[in-house]
Amino acid sequence: MAPMGIRLSPLGVAVFCLLGLGVLYHLYSGFLAGRLSLFGLGGEPSGGAAGPAASADGGTVDLREMLAVSVLAAVRGGDEVRRVRESNVLHEKSKGKTREGADDKMTSGDVLSNRKMFYLLKTAFPNVQINTEEHVDAADQEVILWDRKIPEDILTEIATPQEVPAESVTVWIDPLDATQEYTEDLRKYVTTMVCVAVNGKPVLGVIHKPFSEYTAWAMVDHGSNVKARASYNEKTPRIVVSRSHSGMVKQVALQTFGNQTTIIPAGGAGYKVLALLDVPDKSQEKADLYIHVTYIKKWDICAGNAILKALGGHMTTLSGEEISYTGSDGIEGGLLASIRMNHQALEVQHPKSSLDQSTKSSSVSPNYLF
Repeated sequence: MAPMGIRLSPLGVAVFCLLGLGVLYHLYSGFLAGRLSLFGLGGEPSGGAAGPAASADGGTVDLREMLAVSVLAAVRGGDEVRRVRESNVLHEKSKGKTREGADDKMTSGDVLSNRKMFYLLKTAFPNVQINTEEHVDAADQEVILWDRKIPEDILTEIATPQEVPAESVTVWIDPLDATQEYTEDLRKYVTTMVCVAVNGKPVLGVIHKPFSEYTAWAMVDHGSNVKARASYNEKTPRIVVSRSHSGMVKQVALQTFGNQTTIIPAGGAGYKVLALLDVPDKSQEKADLYIHVTYIKKWDICAGNAILKALGGHMTTLSGEEISYTGSDGIEGGLLASIRMNHQALEVQHPKSSLDQSTKSSSVSPNYLF
C-alpha cells in the first residue's frame, strides 16, 4: 500500500493562520501596553497605580521596595556622574539664569545620571508620579529592570512591607546636586538623591556621594543606616550655608551668636544635610545648623528632609513652616535644618529683615537666629 498522507483543506489552513495571528496580536499588544505605561500613555494616568498589583482604584506600592530601588537608582546615577567627571568631557552648558543671576549649569553627568535614575524608578513603579530636575526625553527611553532584591541592611531595619496607596506617592529625583561645584572639580560636594513623599510628607530619603561611594538612607518611623552625632553646639554653632551667599548669613550669625560662630560655605544641599550627621567620610565637614536664605527647589531638599525627620531632626522654612512636597517644585521661604536642638525655639527672621533692623539698633534679640 502506498503511504498515507494528511491533507489540510483550504478552510483548515485559513483557521490555523487566523489562530496564529491572534496569538501574535495578543503578545504584541501586551508588550506595547507595557512600553506605553512607562510614559503614562495607553489610557491610564501617569500618577496612578504602580506595579502588577495595580487596580482600578490606584492600588498600592511597598515603600520598602521603593527604598531599595531608590538606593540602587542613586548609585547607578552616581556611577554616571563619576564616569563623566573622570573623562573630563562634561559638555557643560547653561539652562538659563538662577534668580540670583548665576548660570544654571547642566552637564553630561546631569543628563546621563537623570536617565538612569528616572527609568530605573519608572520601570519598577510605572505609574507613580516622578519629579526630576532634568528634562526626560522620550527619545532616550530605557527599560532598566530591577531584580526585586532588597538589600540585607534594609531588611534588617525594615522587617515587613510598608504599603501605601500609589496615588499618594510623589518621587523627587536630583540626578546631580552641586553641578556648579562639579564643573569646578570640587567632588566632595557632589551627591545624587532620591526622595519619596506620601501625601506631601517626606518619608524616605537617599543621599549618595559618588566619589566616596557613601550612601545614606532612611525611612521615617522605620529605620536608617545613618545616625545623628553625639552632641551639637547650640551656643556657638557651626553653620553650613551656600557658597554663593555666605556673607548675608554670616553677618547676622555673628551678631546673634558672637565672634565664636563658625560659618562653613559649602556646595550642594545633600552635602549640607550630611554635615549635620555622623558620616564616616573624611572629606565631609561637620556643622550644627544648616541655613539657606533664598529660593530652593524641592528635589534639592526632600531627601535630606526625610533623613533628618527619620532621625528626629527638623527641616522647615526660616519661619518654621513645614514643607509640602506636592504642587510647585520650589519654596520661597528659605530653609532651617537642625537635629537634637530645640528647633521651635529657633525663631527665625529672614536675613534681609534682620539686616534692616540691625541698622536701626546696635543689638539683635537673641530669640532671632536668622
